[in-house]
Amino acid sequence: MTLNRVVVTGYGVTSPIGNTPEAFWDSLYQGKIGIGPITKFDTSDIPVHNAGEIHDFPLINTLFRHLNMLIWIWKRFDRDRTGVIVSSGIGGLQEMQEQVIRMHDKGIRRIQPMFIPKALSNMAAGNIALRIGARGVCKSVTTACASSNDAIGEAFREIKFGYHDVILAGGAESTINEIGIGGFNALTALSTTEDPARSAIPFDKDRNGFVMGEGAGVLVLESLEHAQKRGATILAEVVGYGSNCDAYHQTTPTPDGSGAAKAIQLAIDEAGIVPEQVDYVNAHGTSTQANEKGESKAIVTVLGKEVPVSSTKSFTGHLLGAAGSVEAIATIEAMRHSYIPMTAGTRELSEDIEANVVYGQGQEADIAYAISNTFGFGGHNAVLAFKRWEA
Repeated sequence: MTLNRVVVTGYGVTSPIGNTPEAFWDSLYQGKIGIGPITKFDTSDIPVHNAGEIHDFPLINTLFRHLNMLIWIWKRFDRDRTGVIVSSGIGGLQEMQEQVIRMHDKGIRRIQPMFIPKALSNMAAGNIALRIGARGVCKSVTTACASSNDAIGEAFREIKFGYHDVILAGGAESTINEIGIGGFNALTALSTTEDPARSAIPFDKDRNGFVMGEGAGVLVLESLEHAQKRGATILAEVVGYGSNCDAYHQTTPTPDGSGAAKAIQLAIDEAGIVPEQVDYVNAHGTSTQANEKGESKAIVTVLGKEVPVSSTKSFTGHLLGAAGSVEAIATIEAMRHSYIPMTAGTRELSEDIEANVVYGQGQEADIAYAISNTFGFGGHNAVLAFKRWEA
């Protein structure tokens, strides 16, 4: 069997630090965090007051103008070999909250007719496919915070093994509401630090929980042959994907990081590279104690103590099911600009962190290969390996 090389030919992002790839990267490069006080609801009854909210979202008519142009482009492709894999860790949580309240206050017959379609986690993929007329694979991979890395990994394999030519892959999540923040607060998983600049501080000795973020990232993946035939601009190559399970605990990763280490190893094995060739790790780095102790051990076990590591969640907060896709874009942009973003807000590493965390200031770096880690509740581990594109 002839295996296809898989390349990234475009992406879009909306996030707390920018709603275009250019604005998103500029914030990472300039060190502009997108975390601030929660404005979507009153937080006076809980100790959690900060989140990474989206502001200045593009006007809907602007979005539709771009979408209509994209539809014209996409309809030139073989629709049966064009797919969509867009994930969400939870789905339409705001809709769920609103309709449960409506049912409680007004009765079961007052639930809105479109409640279920608006709440289902697969409907982002379904609606995108409907919009662009994609008749190939269409699904959502739900693996908590690893969801969109798994979506990209599944798309990579679909194209690599010749089942599709083009797939839109990524994730979207919006859970900054009472039930989302309240639920994670009940788990004592969220940061209670009042200062937004010090609330998401991955690998720091004072880290005390993650900061919720919201947003979406979607990448265009194509076979190299298909991309070159149409003269596409190639941004990066996807070269490896590792996915496995800790099978250890519902919410806590293996303390020794062995599950994450195996996923990293699987990704670089598929990429056909040795550990010394990895020039940058975009860490899962949620700003929680157990996660980062295990991730640091995993990185050091497989890649050693020298490879530069940073967590862009320090800028955006944790986007749950959309984290992987947004961080994949950050990783590719880092490769393209030969620059490793700092881990914002972090001042002093915890004694249990051995990884080479970049903080205080970003750094110039020649990045030929990079990996991006995501690890989710349920023990889900998903790691992507990227290669800098060189024609």
